[in-house]
Amino acid sequence: MGQITVEKNVGGIEGLCVITPAVHGDNRGYFMETYSQRDMVEAGIDTVFVQDNQSGSTKGVLRGLHFQKHFPQTKLVRVIRGIVFDVAVDLRSNSKTFGKWYGVELTDENKKQFLIPKGFAHGFLVLSEFAEFCYKCDDFYHPNDEGGIAWNDPEIGIEWPELVGEYNGTASAERYTLEDGTKLNLSDKDQKWLGFKDTFKF
Repeated sequence: MGQITVEKNVGGIEGLCVITPAVHGDNRGYFMETYSQRDMVEAGIDTVFVQDNQSGSTKGVLRGLHFQKHFPQTKLVRVIRGIVFDVAVDLRSNSKTFGKWYGVELTDENKKQFLIPKGFAHGFLVLSEFAEFCYKCDDFYHPNDEGGIAWNDPEIGIEWPELVGEYNGTASAERYTLEDGTKLNLSDKDQKWLGFKDTFKF
């Protein structure tokens, strides 16, 4: 694994990995390999990625928690500009950590990558003025296959950094801001997801 360091099973959740690339820098700037299939295979990760996605978001935007219902994807996510807090929630019903979450700060400075296997919900909160977010997927986009869970469900209990607000029983962004007063910004769709128990009916 010449160009990456892999921390496996982060948060005690099997399959979740935080990957840190080797960065070669001098007074001119830096160079790094953002992805090497050879290094990933040497680390025991043999996922074949088929699609790259990129998004840009302003401060206070929260996207998630999303999952694919019939065509689950493994994702390898990173930030190329700004700061986000990235979260994965284990939705594998046969997992010892079913319903547990783990979050990691991804920035353009730390250059960390987060490997999220199939069977997880995913979301992130933008903490910088603007953030550009990139991720690889091991399956193509399938329309109408997206599911979701309320980002603030107390049953999951995600501790979003810098977030201040009061849970009112829904996924509404109302009453939530960042510590500096920036309003939380969610899509209409993401404010309508149900909680964990209601989504999976157990």
